[in-house]
Amino acid sequence: MQTTLNLGEAEARLAIDACVHALKTRGKAGVVAVGDSHGELLALWRTDGCALPPIVIAQNKVYTAARVRGPSGDLGRAAQIDGSDVHYHGDARYVGWDGGAPVIYNGQCIGAVAVSGLSGVEDLEIAHIGITAILNSLDA
Repeated sequence: MQTTLNLGEAEARLAIDACVHALKTRGKAGVVAVGDSHGELLALWRTDGCALPPIVIAQNKVYTAARVRGPSGDLGRAAQIDGSDVHYHGDARYVGWDGGAPVIYNGQCIGAVAVSGLSGVEDLEIAHIGITAILNSLDA
């Protein structure tokens, strides 16, 4: 039997709140997505003033990060190096942009957090703020 952990509603709320706070502190608008260990959406928040395209992009970043068990941007960089298409996995939801990262707890991917709407660097920084909020709650 396999036992897996998954993020839930409480952890998603922690990540959303931490990321939205970071966005507002920076005076930026964006979308925050949190997914379970399969990358399926648990929660999504679009701040006031954010454009519409980041909604789907954040969902796809969270999906990618959970499915590949690594940062979404790594998939894009690997594809550039070997000349492959990020969709070679057979799923159009995979993206190669920075901003999505897995939540790794006790060596297991239990979900992912993604941000979209800013630069890839800022998206990833803010996603890590949400991940830290989740991990701090688990170790408390």
